[in-house]
Amino acid sequence: MLFGEYAVLDGASCLAVPTRQGQTMSVKNYSGTDLKWTSLDPDGNKWFQCDISLYDFSAVKTSDEEVSKKLKKILKSAVRLNCEFLDKWKAFKVETRLEFPPNWGLGSSSSLIYMIAQWAEVSPLELYFRCENGSGYDVVCAGVDGPIEYWSTDEEISYSKVNFNPKFSDQIYFVHLNEKQSSTQGIKEYLKAVKDKISLVNKITEITESAIESSSLEDFEKLMIAHEDLIAHHTGFTKVKEERFSDYWGCVKSLGAWGGDFVMVTSERPQEEVLSYFKNKGYPTCLGYKDIIL
Repeated sequence: MLFGEYAVLDGASCLAVPTRQGQTMSVKNYSGTDLKWTSLDPDGNKWFQCDISLYDFSAVKTSDEEVSKKLKKILKSAVRLNCEFLDKWKAFKVETRLEFPPNWGLGSSSSLIYMIAQWAEVSPLELYFRCENGSGYDVVCAGVDGPIEYWSTDEEISYSKVNFNPKFSDQIYFVHLNEKQSSTQGIKEYLKAVKDKISLVNKITEITESAIESSSLEDFEKLMIAHEDLIAHHTGFTKVKEERFSDYWGCVKSLGAWGGDFVMVTSERPQEEVLSYFKNKGYPTCLGYKDIIL
């Protein structure tokens, strides 16, 4: 999500883009009595392994109890949406593989929900809202091939493809902060801290719609700054540039839950200078727009 974080939970529109790096899942028939689940990282190393009972989806054995509980919740929710899913007591071997490091926070949970929804032949958004408390934009991004504007209110959920292909994209970068931020925790902190939601929602929606139409880096940067100022004002959260990059010459904007994962930065200076700055600060993962955005 490039614009709209936090306020999208209260009905603001957001600008979101799918990433090139995602997650794959293969499902094969198996002659045993349980689901055999294996999750691999980009290098093919196993980071999670579990045998799942087809009776109640509990873990018969697992390498991580917390991940198993989350998987159980998703599978049980899928069965509630489609009672024929996994009703034949037919076992499978399931293998998922991330195309990005697990700590990048590019939607490993939301892309998993999207893939399980496809397998179960249910609505990805319906499945998502039975399992998560976010806005749902990320599960939509798992199934689109370009930028979207997304809204989620009590009355409706809506999204549309938008023509967002900035001609200044080679001046936009994404820097990983070497931390994995919990979206759930970030949402809790926002809901506790936010003030004057109606004003925030209206202003963030205006910024999102202006960002979609941005024709210059200068205009885009003004919107980045305005967005950071608004979220900081309405929540009391510290802006990431003030906290970590006060001497950086370009703009810096938090993405998703403030305090972790990636930030979006801009610069008119040569790429080598940008990469050198963040590397010297201890942030070696600095990706160009076209390296990460689909």
